[in-house]
Amino acid sequence: MENNEFAMSPDETEFDLRSRAELALACDPGQPPASLFRRTPVLRRMSVQRVLAAVLLLGSGGGGVLAMRPPELVRGAIDHESHERMLRGSFVDTSALLRHLGLASRQTVPGSVQLMRRCDLGGQWVYHLTTYFDKAGMVTVFAFDRPVTLSEGSGWWGSAYWQVVTSHDGHPLVLVADTKAALTAARAQFDRSA
Repeated sequence: MENNEFAMSPDETEFDLRSRAELALACDPGQPPASLFRRTPVLRRMSVQRVLAAVLLLGSGGGGVLAMRPPELVRGAIDHESHERMLRGSFVDTSALLRHLGLASRQTVPGSVQLMRRCDLGGQWVYHLTTYFDKAGMVTVFAFDRPVTLSEGSGWWGSAYWQVVTSHDGHPLVLVADTKAALTAARAQFDRSA
């Protein structure tokens, strides 16, 4: 006997067999109803998990960078210092500079003076002092002509170390240097808490 998929059972007629075969060829079996499929919760899908992981990683990375970013005046001071790094000279009166640095009682500017001048730093007039401390390095100090609000802090930004200190007369000073040792030497001269 041939192995036939549509073999006749004893109670079927030839007509039944042919009808069943024609219907099997004519109609596509189709998909089972959706209710039979397993439903995966949205958060358990791998693609959704990957998207969420990428969003969390980018958000925390971006937030970390922005959290370490110094205040705008400090960023402006770092940029200004990089443009005037090679300038040398004394273009302001030493007593006016010392007064703005909170060192009015002193007669000389600390360190070996490289540059003293007034500059426009993002709409704020500042006294710009670049000085060299032996065995520490070059430091640029910005003293603001008018009162500004800057909280003390320090960090590294744009290949420069920076620090905001409060001068002896209570005004903020922005210190910018290439090394931490230079900042430490400058802080000892300008900071009222040192």
